[in-house]
Amino acid sequence: MRDIEIIQINISGEDRPGLTTQFTQILSKYETTILDIGQANIHNSLAFGLLIETTTEKSGFIMKDLMFKCSELGLQIRFTPISIEDYNAWVLRQGKNRYIVTVLGREITAEEISAVASIIKEYNLNIDAIKRLSGRVPLESKEQYTKSSIEFSVRGSMNAEQRAAFQHDLMNISGTQMDISFQTDNIYRRSRRLICFDMDSTLIGTEVIDELAKRAGVGDQVAAITESAMRGEIDFRESFTRRVAMLKGLDENVMQDIAEHLPYNEGLERMMSVLKQVGYKTAILSGGFTYFGKYLQRKFGFDFVYANELEIEDGKLTGRYKGEIVDGKRKAELLRFLCSMENIQLEQAVAVGDGANDLPMLNLAGLGIAYHAKPKVKENARQSISTIGLEGILYFLGLKESTIVK
Repeated sequence: MRDIEIIQINISGEDRPGLTTQFTQILSKYETTILDIGQANIHNSLAFGLLIETTTEKSGFIMKDLMFKCSELGLQIRFTPISIEDYNAWVLRQGKNRYIVTVLGREITAEEISAVASIIKEYNLNIDAIKRLSGRVPLESKEQYTKSSIEFSVRGSMNAEQRAAFQHDLMNISGTQMDISFQTDNIYRRSRRLICFDMDSTLIGTEVIDELAKRAGVGDQVAAITESAMRGEIDFRESFTRRVAMLKGLDENVMQDIAEHLPYNEGLERMMSVLKQVGYKTAILSGGFTYFGKYLQRKFGFDFVYANELEIEDGKLTGRYKGEIVDGKRKAELLRFLCSMENIQLEQAVAVGDGANDLPMLNLAGLGIAYHAKPKVKENARQSISTIGLEGILYFLGLKESTIVK
């Protein structure tokens, strides 16, 4: 039996095209088995690693040829022998659960990365890889809305109680400067297919019912009820019925004017463009009104809209609504219905919202995101975004800036 050698090869230096080809051509000449391979590039500086299996007879020739090639290219190379026992132990560790921790912010500091890494270490998890999802920002950039995102791929064993505690600790260090997402890295995370959005204060920067109320002269009264409902202090159905009743007599033409001047939340257009590029089905599940949901559908290409229908007679709002109220329970039912219709699992669905009536669908979906949410909602959601715009959702989905067509 031939003597087997396992060697770890680390190459560093200035990156340039064709390096991987040149190194692997040398290895192929000696019929080398590559057990693992990885490469990273930071500011045109290469870090290239290989784990190879060869024989004692060939290992010396392989190392000699690689050293000559690196000397020719001005690169540094290091060889580390790995025992078969250490290799087998490493293979066994690969069976542990994998998780993804995503960090978002306008900019991400060393202090913030250190805080995340410290929690990962506290739970005896190993960081397998770190990659930047967001694009590079020039130092002299005057862009108003910069954004940064880093993704940690981690591995380790945690039971359900430990996972909940780990996520709680991550949420505790997130805040006004940094958002953190924690997800199990499984087949569902890699095959999301549907994303459902609340509309008011999520896709748009206002509550439409408040805008209607201002035109009806009852703005303060309706706004007070809206805030109380979004904080979860009063039942949504009760608050909805009371607010709609106050709109009685308002001319329906007002709705068109409001729709044409809706304030869109940061990143809406870009987010929708990317989601369509990568094949997501998108839905608006809103406690607001169908008229405005349909307007957004025409403008941005949402696939589905479910909201509340205002009753209109002789061109005036009657102060009543038609059909079933879309409240929190109904949003969750609609999420189930859409998953069934699209023939996907709930774990493949994403839900995004800001109010208490969004919590049922946020907790039901495989990925539920509280977006610039009220405190009660953020406390009860598994993921949240408070630092950047709607494009942050793309990073939680694992999309890298360089792979997105602008």
